[in-house]
Amino acid sequence: MVRKMENTKADEYFGYTEKGGTFDGEIRAGITTFLTMAYILLVNPAMLTNAIGDGTIAGNEQAFADILFATAVAAFIGCTVMGLWANLPFALAPGMGLNAYFTFGVVLGMGIAWEVALFAVFVEGILFMIMSLPQVGWRTKMINSIPTDLKIATGAGIGMFLSIIGLREMGWIRDDGATLVNIGQTESWGGTVMKGDDSGPAEVCVDTALNCDLSTFTPLSDTVSVALWEHGAIISMLALISIAVMMARGQKGAMIIGITGATVWAWAVGAYDPYNDFLAGGAGWGAVEATAPALGDIISMPEMPEETLMAAFGENGMSAIGDAADQTSLGDFLLVMIAFLFVDIFDTSGTLYSVGRQAGYVDENDELHNSDEAFMADAGATIVGAILGTSTTTTYIESAAGVEDGGKTGLVAVTVGVLMLCGLLFTDLFAAVPQFAMASALVIVGAMMMRQAADIDWNDAEMSLPAFITIVVMPFTYSIADGIAWGIISWVAIKAGMGKFDEINKVMGVLAILMIMFYIGPGNDSTFGYLLDLAGF
Repeated sequence: MVRKMENTKADEYFGYTEKGGTFDGEIRAGITTFLTMAYILLVNPAMLTNAIGDGTIAGNEQAFADILFATAVAAFIGCTVMGLWANLPFALAPGMGLNAYFTFGVVLGMGIAWEVALFAVFVEGILFMIMSLPQVGWRTKMINSIPTDLKIATGAGIGMFLSIIGLREMGWIRDDGATLVNIGQTESWGGTVMKGDDSGPAEVCVDTALNCDLSTFTPLSDTVSVALWEHGAIISMLALISIAVMMARGQKGAMIIGITGATVWAWAVGAYDPYNDFLAGGAGWGAVEATAPALGDIISMPEMPEETLMAAFGENGMSAIGDAADQTSLGDFLLVMIAFLFVDIFDTSGTLYSVGRQAGYVDENDELHNSDEAFMADAGATIVGAILGTSTTTTYIESAAGVEDGGKTGLVAVTVGVLMLCGLLFTDLFAAVPQFAMASALVIVGAMMMRQAADIDWNDAEMSLPAFITIVVMPFTYSIADGIAWGIISWVAIKAGMGKFDEINKVMGVLAILMIMFYIGPGNDSTFGYLLDLAGF
């Protein structure tokens, strides 16, 4: 019976029997991969809602639904193309780190409209696709031109960036006027807190969300008592610890299990959400108590995005670039787009080759089987995601879970894609998951990404210092782009200072010059901005 199953058209197409796999084994591996990365259906919409939502409960709920649609469809398309065309067991979805950079670095940090940020993602996807064409070959040249330690540091720095965002959303760290960051409102645990009501956040802040002084609360309601077991910071930390324990024990789907457990707990006690309560300017959900959805709302039919669909090409997107009234300069746009492109190339390349070696798809010459098709699938998913309303799509390291479970072919990726698409049926359920429950996943992912820092040669000062600068600048400036830029600048500067000009290739030299032009210039303008102004842009 089993043998008959293997002689199907699916086997003829994917060739899993030849590779030592089975049909049910491939499906099982796809389910395993999905369980390890299903959190993206929760975390990505929740994170991007901070950038795209208007601060009202209704507006944020609509943004969440739009972004969830874009997330699921982009993942479905990316996984399906990866499976059917490249025939590789790698799953794709909007990338962690890139979505954080989109939200906190570009929109909230630089003040760039989210529509413009989506257009930057779209352009980045187009460029990535062109660079990945075998006839062009730029992708390989760029990857090979960047020092390995800097590529590693980029991934590790993103891990640090995600962790500080996660701890903030868990309620464990907050802004501080004296020390920049400090421990969360620990004195309130089990006692009295300045809690808002369901109509909005507990403070009114005239400054941006990232610079608000949490000592100047303007509560919307009277202070109330929050018991220890009702505090989101406590629940999220216990969820974080439980996820770590499950992962250490080899439990499949540890993150989604941990998030689910924290969510059910929060719903049961109406848990207090410190992040949404203290987030300035109404950038969060506005609701500060976890509330379970009605039974009739658990399953719902998906709808096309209302706000995000094609927003990248509207008057607030592509048309706003270079418009002084919209304060979106061409220089800022290019910096953001280049950062998206760099991180996408590094992240995708590192993941594909890492998981590819594990799956046996990398040959003795360090060449990945069907690499061109794999990169094209990634770029195509990014383009579609930007059109629908989500950040850059990338290949997920969680694909290794499916490979470890016996996954051999693209049928694994197709399975993941179908399951991602099915997530659209639970939009309202996902929207009810509290922010702090999802934030624990950010810290876990950050820790996983930091592991690669062990491969940096810390004994070589020429490499260790630029790598260190790359890693620490990202979380300290809330900007992935700044981390990449100063990592490149410092590397070139050190090599030049040692007289090793022959080790500075053309790509690194040009990048360093361009990056310096972004930061240094006459008056309050950058050199790049100054030249663009002279050119009339």
